[in-house]
Amino acid sequence: MILRGNRYFVVDLAHCEIMDSTFLGTLAGIALRLREVGSGMLSVIDPNARNMQLLQNLGLDHLFSFELPEGVESLPYDRDAGAIVASKLDPVQPSEQQKTMIDAHEALITASPANKEKFKDVLELLKQESLSESQDT
Repeated sequence: MILRGNRYFVVDLAHCEIMDSTFLGTLAGIALRLREVGSGMLSVIDPNARNMQLLQNLGLDHLFSFELPEGVESLPYDRDAGAIVASKLDPVQPSEQQKTMIDAHEALITASPANKEKFKDVLELLKQESLSESQDT
């Protein structure tokens, strides 16, 4: 979507109970890519306390703008930014999924170098699996 010119994204976490590292890394990757192109914003809406804690513990909270649930101290979010909600995604092939997982974990490390120790084993395993699959084909 970024390659197609979209620059404003909203991720609504109202019904998301927990996020895994691949999803967190994908969010980080989108935000980092927007920084590379020099414009845009990723806004996260309604994260629950656990998801907000995950974002903060991984040092990702500085990458996004937030709108928190009622009763929680608000962080900046610009409703007038013309955000685009990505509701339909193209189907992903297994090899693309593997690359996405690797990219997501690398984005977590890029976003906060402290994450290297947390995800180095996962990243190494993903890279080994990817190499093994490419040699099998």
